[in-house]
Amino acid sequence: RSTLNMQQIQWLEWPSQSPDLNPTENHVISRYAFTAVFCSMLNRHSAAAEAVFQIQIPAAAYVSNFTISEPEVELFRTTVSIPGRNRAVFLLMYEELLQRRLGSYELVTSLRPLQLVSRLSLDVTIVDQAPIVDLEVLPLRGEKITEAQSVPITTAVTNENNVWKVTFSPNIVQQAKISTNGVLGDFVIRYDVQRDTGIGDIQVLNGHFVHYFAPKDLPVVPKNVVFVIDSSASMLGKKMRQTKDALFTILRDLRPADHFNFISFSNRVKVWQPDGLVPATPLNIRDAKKFIYTLIPNGGTNIDGAIQTGSALLRDYLSDPDTGPNSVSLIIFLTDGRPTIGETQSASILGNTRSAVQEKFCIFTIGIGNDVDYRLLELMALENCGMTRRISEEANASAMLKGFYSEIGTPLLSDIRINYTQNSVGYVTQNLFTNYFNGSEIVVAGKLTDRSAESLHVQVTASNNDRLITMETDVPLRRLQAETEKHVKAATAVVGSGVTQGWGSSLGSVAADFVQRVWGFLSVKEGLRARLRSRSSREREEQTQQATNLSLTFRFLTPLTHMVLDQPHPLTQASVAPPTPGSEPLRKSISISKTSADGDPHFVVEFPLSKLTVCFNINGEPGDVLRLVSDHRYSGVTVNGRLVGAPAPPGSHKKQRTYFSSVAVVMDRPHRAYIEVTPTKVILDGRDRIVLPCHATAAVDSDRLSVAVVGGANVTVTVGGNISFIILLHRYKNPSPYQRDHLGFYIGNSAGLSPRCHGLLGQFLHEEVGVAPLPALPAPGDAGDLNPTAFLKVKERSVPVVRKSRRIYGGKQSVDCWFARNNAEKLIDGRYEDYVTAHLFDTGNTNNA
Repeated sequence: RSTLNMQQIQWLEWPSQSPDLNPTENHVISRYAFTAVFCSMLNRHSAAAEAVFQIQIPAAAYVSNFTISEPEVELFRTTVSIPGRNRAVFLLMYEELLQRRLGSYELVTSLRPLQLVSRLSLDVTIVDQAPIVDLEVLPLRGEKITEAQSVPITTAVTNENNVWKVTFSPNIVQQAKISTNGVLGDFVIRYDVQRDTGIGDIQVLNGHFVHYFAPKDLPVVPKNVVFVIDSSASMLGKKMRQTKDALFTILRDLRPADHFNFISFSNRVKVWQPDGLVPATPLNIRDAKKFIYTLIPNGGTNIDGAIQTGSALLRDYLSDPDTGPNSVSLIIFLTDGRPTIGETQSASILGNTRSAVQEKFCIFTIGIGNDVDYRLLELMALENCGMTRRISEEANASAMLKGFYSEIGTPLLSDIRINYTQNSVGYVTQNLFTNYFNGSEIVVAGKLTDRSAESLHVQVTASNNDRLITMETDVPLRRLQAETEKHVKAATAVVGSGVTQGWGSSLGSVAADFVQRVWGFLSVKEGLRARLRSRSSREREEQTQQATNLSLTFRFLTPLTHMVLDQPHPLTQASVAPPTPGSEPLRKSISISKTSADGDPHFVVEFPLSKLTVCFNINGEPGDVLRLVSDHRYSGVTVNGRLVGAPAPPGSHKKQRTYFSSVAVVMDRPHRAYIEVTPTKVILDGRDRIVLPCHATAAVDSDRLSVAVVGGANVTVTVGGNISFIILLHRYKNPSPYQRDHLGFYIGNSAGLSPRCHGLLGQFLHEEVGVAPLPALPAPGDAGDLNPTAFLKVKERSVPVVRKSRRIYGGKQSVDCWFARNNAEKLIDGRYEDYVTAHLFDTGNTNNA
């Protein structure tokens, strides 16, 4: 996320070499963090002394500026000799893209000067285009720090115009109250940003773009999960106790639609339910707890056998014709050791795993302790669309296991593809994703190959349970460029004054081009992952060269690069292969009939067989719900619309105007579901609930019901393939007092509605009418004479009518029609009041209204 995070840490005074000043500054722009560490150490003695500069940095971060370095990433450490009565200054900067987990971002800064220092300060600035919400500073994290402790002493938080500043500057006495050995712990800031429903947040700067996608208001997709748990002898004691505790909690979090199974492994592999996965019923969950409770650690570690067994269980379950195709399948694999039984060669285990998985599900791996082959677990997850997590010996394994499961326990989308205008973008980072989990975020970045383009078309397709969701929109590039420049300027304005020793201008310059650095960061990460996955020496060499070139371009310290004292690497032009071009955006054309209710509302009914068009007004009351289509007993479809009122314009003969503020389509087959449309959003509710914004183009398809939104224009609802309704969206930028945002309702396809269909519009769909003109008919389109000029024959009734002209399709077209006055008296069956329903989703009990 665009977050400019600059953090300056200072620590001062050690006995022989004292950190005279240790500031850390964090700047986070749109969730991309720049951290600058400045440390000054003074040798107060006459003889030379050794000085050690050491700092822990996040494992996902890259060091991007330092004068002396070793190729270490998670622990950055260097040693120099300081002459007597002299000072050494250390300047370090690292960068990372903050990852959203469980609905928030965390900025973690290590405060471990290893001694009490005379001055220590931490300054953090966080800026984002979206409003920052729920920002909090957590208690210091460390081996001896408990969750019950309060916010670190001296912490101050301020916010002005969405620029958040956090400072922490304990004096030496206050440091001693936290820790006497200089290990204060991790300073953690947690926050999130407001996000609208729809296609996500796109930021554009200097020929690059970054796209943050974190949809909400989506129903949960059922999951099929096999837990594969290490029960070897090394798990004895604390590890097994904490693992069991976490699994008991995880079982409580399973949903009724989920299916699961358990496997334990040591010398041999033991399956809880040999016949396959079972639903998460209370009885099955109770029996699973018994199985977990009876696990007793003993024997060796048969990793290959456990993975093969778990994969076979899941494969067989997915191949069963009774298994629903729309679910997310995964294995959660936990171990604390290396393979000692069966196949023990990592390359063979990985090959066997790929063959067993067959790209049908994902493997998520967890390693506990210091004896784990983390490279094996990392590759196993990487090659099978999963993630891996390390849990140290000292950590609270139970809490970390629960947290990891919470991250992946709520899948919302699968098979996500994000495409952009072909020939307008290039070098796009990963844009295909197997799953999206609630509370996380997908980030895609790329280069704009056509920088003169006015807009960029963005399309997202994904599966949600039994639906195919498509969202697309055109984003205005120039406006986004201006907005991004504005918020970067706000972020970098605070940099120059904050960083010590003139680092402000240096940090400000890289922060001002953060979108390109996000692209570089993601590209390097993907290059390193591709290098790990490579199967041949040639492929590995190519991936290595690409990742190395990118690392040098952005001066990232990675496993492929190193830094040399006073001899920075020259910039090298990056060379990355463009992705496979995506498919062209789907644009569905829609046909709209004249049969409609729009505007005040004005009703228009087209009779193709009679070659006539009839129109009438309904002068209802605000809050009334009108039945438009009623076919509940036959096709199972009902459409209702709610009225909203507004004052009449000056000079009007009316007292007030009314419009449709919401329209509901209710379907009762094969199960009850409804769609509510307002000028701002579409709500699909049935077995689950989806909310789509009306300002962006999106589509949701299922077997019987589909919805397509053309951003800012219309919503098409299709039932069973032979019934369709189009709802036009009428919104005003600067509405007058008598204007209201409202909807227009049009019947697109009525073939699937029965001959007994009713409602204000539905009753005419299968009727034929005739007109008996009277002498001296006015010219067509003359609406000035409201005296009857003809009679309309409808169901043996004679309805007096007059010739009029109506504007439809949002005023884009005029239609000549025969107008029936007085709330369509005699034209409709019964009276207007007969069509007023109890609520928006009322289907009624009879055929007529």
